[in-house]
Amino acid sequence: MRIGRAMVSVLAVMVGGYLLVLGLMFGFQRQLLYLPSRETPDLAASVLAGQVEPVRFETADGLKILSWFRPPPTPDAPVIALFHGNGGHIGHRAAKVQPYVDAGYGVLLVGYRGYGANPGRPSEQGLYTDARAALDFLARQGVTADRLVLYGESLGSAVAVQMATEYEAAALILEAPMTSVAEVAQMHYPFVPARWLVLDRFDSRAKIDAVKAPLLLLHGERDRVVPIRFGRALFEAANEPKTARFFPEAGHNDLQAFGAPLTVLDFLRHTLERPRLGGSKGIQ
Repeated sequence: MRIGRAMVSVLAVMVGGYLLVLGLMFGFQRQLLYLPSRETPDLAASVLAGQVEPVRFETADGLKILSWFRPPPTPDAPVIALFHGNGGHIGHRAAKVQPYVDAGYGVLLVGYRGYGANPGRPSEQGLYTDARAALDFLARQGVTADRLVLYGESLGSAVAVQMATEYEAAALILEAPMTSVAEVAQMHYPFVPARWLVLDRFDSRAKIDAVKAPLLLLHGERDRVVPIRFGRALFEAANEPKTARFFPEAGHNDLQAFGAPLTVLDFLRHTLERPRLGGSKGIQ
């Protein structure tokens, strides 16, 4: 009998500990998902210094969001709206967009609430609200749908997919995309029912069928953050026309080192049916 009571006590402690872990993960899940750098991005120290300008646009809920904008150098030049991943801020993506600036594209590095000294706290709906404000800003600059390219990186891929269901665009580029946060969370935390606990689901798999823009999907086969099976599943669910490039040696954050910009520029030249807009300085 004493052994039985001891076992019950041990089980009670284990169950209690497990429930405590569940409660902490649920309560702090946004701190696990969003990893912003909160300092103001330093444009003067960036490789884009002198090439982009800081802009602020107001969201529907009254926040003024700092972003970096490189206006299109010609009236008909396409503009790439970049929605970055869950870490850092827009300043950390300067090198990522440099090849497109060099090639003659306009670029908007879209800031998020709670990132890079912007006010507010990030959430799924909050990031969508920020993205809408960014695209409305581009529309006010005269950027038409046939010149708009949506580019999403990692978590930002889900923001780009959502925007592609709401706005017409000339192309959609997804780099290291997930099917949903819930599915990726379950993979990373198999010991808890993460799939059911996630509040900000970013469910691109459920939305991709509504996207009509031509798609380019990029993914590294050595990605351990968002394993390539998620990118393949999203690509399978997407409409034509679609193109995928899987990089055998690339991980999650290093696709640029394996030629992703060249793939993007080639895709855009063919998709937008435009000649090269400029040189390709800085592209290796």
